[in-house]
Amino acid sequence: MAYQNTFKRYELKYLLTETQKRIIMDAMQAYMALDKYGRTVIRNLYFDTTSFRLIRHSMEKPVYKEKLRIRSYGVIPEDGQCFVELKKKYDHIVYKRRLTMPQNDALRWLAGDHSLTPGCQIGQEIEYFRDYYGSLHPTVFLSYARQAWYSFDGSDFRVTFDNEILCRQDGLSLCNEPAGSPLLPEDMTLMEIKTSGGIPLWMTHLLTQNHIYKTSYSKYGTAYEGLIFPQLQGVNRNETVSRNF
Repeated sequence: MAYQNTFKRYELKYLLTETQKRIIMDAMQAYMALDKYGRTVIRNLYFDTTSFRLIRHSMEKPVYKEKLRIRSYGVIPEDGQCFVELKKKYDHIVYKRRLTMPQNDALRWLAGDHSLTPGCQIGQEIEYFRDYYGSLHPTVFLSYARQAWYSFDGSDFRVTFDNEILCRQDGLSLCNEPAGSPLLPEDMTLMEIKTSGGIPLWMTHLLTQNHIYKTSYSKYGTAYEGLIFPQLQGVNRNETVSRNF
């Protein structure tokens, strides 16, 4: 199966109540359809430095930011094919580069094994990123159930709905089932509009009429704030107490 390996588009995020989600999905029926995969559970491993340099920089809302992850659409074995994705955002535009390789090779490569570097431009870009930031390792497992919709008009306008967003810092493998701390209340959904052009008028009117506004939301950033940073603070406090006795 052929996959798109490069993306350049806007990715706009909205947090919806159950009522707002139902209104949007009802209106979408005339313009869009659910893709052939239906409801997919996506698994991600995000990579960062030991000081969480990437996510800390991202949360400062700079003009340019970037992140690295591996992803699968469902459970895979250790040698199952996954996506290695380098995602950059500059001046509100998202650029994504990705390639496929076995999960065990991807983990070894991103840990520093140069012998596994894919012989392609995207492989060189990801290797440069890895070498620039030094030692990278998986820091968080993020999973969510996604429904993706595509437009009848043949454009690249897409809408996704993410529920059951879970994160954890153990079981860092795409072989594992989803589990962890929820990042959103059960009655909330993260909707993303993805497009390289404008938003269709019917969607613009729908959002305006229902007072649905764009928001800034990062799954990894939310996991860092709610799970990782509090644990780091606990470690730091414990170390301070230990030194005082």
